[in-house]
Amino acid sequence: MPELTQSTREAARRIGITETALRKAASAGRIAREPDGQWDIDKTRRRLVETADPSRSPLGGSANADGTPFARLKVAQLALKVEAQRLALDESKRRLVDVAAADATIDEIAGAMRDELLNWPARVAGVIAAELGVDPHLLQTILQQHVTELLTEAADRFDPPGLGGDRQQEP
Repeated sequence: MPELTQSTREAARRIGITETALRKAASAGRIAREPDGQWDIDKTRRRLVETADPSRSPLGGSANADGTPFARLKVAQLALKVEAQRLALDESKRRLVDVAAADATIDEIAGAMRDELLNWPARVAGVIAAELGVDPHLLQTILQQHVTELLTEAADRFDPPGLGGDRQQEP
């Protein structure tokens, strides 16, 4: 049978804390009265131990304080703070880059390289044709065809279908 009391003062005395501490915990939502308005002493004590700051509460200093939700929350909070500091340090040492800026730079470089490759057959076809003694227009057409195939193959390799790239898939 649960130990119940209507009085906040009596509940605080039985739990071993001040009435003010009990009222503060209730107003913070850490504990609550039963639906009938009474305090369940065991249930309230358990909730206070689970949510207590071990460094501030006489209830939080128990032997298994590391397993309480509050202790786990404090460890997680500390881990997040350390991670945020590590990221800030990496950012200050310029180890991090903005993804959008990196993508834009890569697109700019790749576009410039593509344009240079597409213009290359027109620039060199005459020189190569003179060395080989063949028709310059025919050589330029063949070189252009091979460069286009090379670029298409590279585009397929670096932007495979289904990854959500900018290119549309053909049905």
